[in-house]
Amino acid sequence: MKNIVIVMLMLIILSSCSQKKEEKNTELPIEENRIEGSWKLVYADILENDSLQIKDLGNTDFIKIINRTHFAFFNQDRETSENFMAGGGSYTFDGRSYKETLNFIASPDYRGHVFPFEVEIKGDSLIQKGHEKIEEAGLDRYIVEKYIRIK
Repeated sequence: MKNIVIVMLMLIILSSCSQKKEEKNTELPIEENRIEGSWKLVYADILENDSLQIKDLGNTDFIKIINRTHFAFFNQDRETSENFMAGGGSYTFDGRSYKETLNFIASPDYRGHVFPFEVEIKGDSLIQKGHEKIEEAGLDRYIVEKYIRIK
């Protein structure tokens, strides 16, 4: 009888260990989870037509929110109700390559377009670089953006 109880306890312990292993395997890798959160744009430069423009963020707030499957961004002048812009959609991220599929935006030429970026996350900073090109909209530029995590 004592041996049966010991065997039963061993089976329970082993089965609980294997369940925890399965739970761990269903989680996303840590690198992928690091992109999730709310981010504030603190620096942006745009290279377009051989001209470099550093975006003036002195009077505007640009926020990007990324969850497990989707992203959204919001841009608003601080002092007025002018120049509000928003968009969002789905994304993929493999730890370095980040691709946004823009599904929701006022401009029809941008809808459904995939924007490929390289992303680097250092501490509470996210640096995003890429080529934004949509021939139908006349968009052809290279961007570098730096965000800080909103806590």
